[in-house]
Amino acid sequence: MGNQGASFPTETNLASELYVSQTDGWGRRRRDYYVKHDQPKRLFCRQLCKNACRSLQAEHLKAALAVVEQKVTPTRTHTVKEIRSMVEHFKAVPDFRRRFESYPLWSMLTILLLATLCGAPRGQKDLAKFAWGLSQAQRRALGIRPNAQAKYPVPTQPTFCRLLQRVDARKVEEVIVAIQEQVRGPAPKEQLIVFDGKQPKHGSGASVLSAVTVPSQHYLGSAVVEQKTNEIPVARELFKRLELEGRLVSLDALHTQGETARALVLEHGADYLLTVKGNQPTVREQIEKLVTTPQVVFSPSRADAYSG
Repeated sequence: MGNQGASFPTETNLASELYVSQTDGWGRRRRDYYVKHDQPKRLFCRQLCKNACRSLQAEHLKAALAVVEQKVTPTRTHTVKEIRSMVEHFKAVPDFRRRFESYPLWSMLTILLLATLCGAPRGQKDLAKFAWGLSQAQRRALGIRPNAQAKYPVPTQPTFCRLLQRVDARKVEEVIVAIQEQVRGPAPKEQLIVFDGKQPKHGSGASVLSAVTVPSQHYLGSAVVEQKTNEIPVARELFKRLELEGRLVSLDALHTQGETARALVLEHGADYLLTVKGNQPTVREQIEKLVTTPQVVFSPSRADAYSG
């Protein structure tokens, strides 16, 4: 709604308008200069599509609306106090540089965590763009050193590139787990631990194998699976870094291997839940012979009859 000559809903169309609020009573005089005129205006909205409010309140937006939401810049809502708390954790990560000018390692790692928490893309270019949106107070809380103009700059794309290539990933993981425990409490020990591999949308082709608890989704650890190998040996190495004794561990059919099962039980004191598919006919045949089929209370095909 403009500053001058603002129109208001008439009696004929008032029913179709939704009152939102009043403006603060400021008017723009130049591109970046505003003057308070103490003439606030009422703001109304009108839905242009049927059931627009219901669509916007839905848990999952329609495809046409989801595309628009993806383009919205993530909101950087973390307070100075919260940022300083994160920074203190990341100070435990050793810096790979002998000297630095403006950006301590903990500052850049905190920016990476903030981008993750805000749902921002996390490529080097995206991180630099996200950092530019941080306020001067937030940048100061990150521990960034001021420049000659007494302003707090932010790292550029090449700086983030060097960070992701050379930082001690294991130390970063330890800090992330510590922050998670401070915010959410310890991971529930009675819950299932699931190992699952995913390939990043923008990457070199390597995938990441992660361990999380279900259903709480507590992050426990992860490891990179290079292109020249597969998840099987990587998972066994990841077992050694986690507390698995007395836990139930689940992996997909790729990990249904005798050596993996023995490692979980004999070396780590865990129980396992592995998937057997048709490409392992011998194993499947043995299961059918040795394991009694669970009794079915009712046919799944009749499930619809009970949905009401």
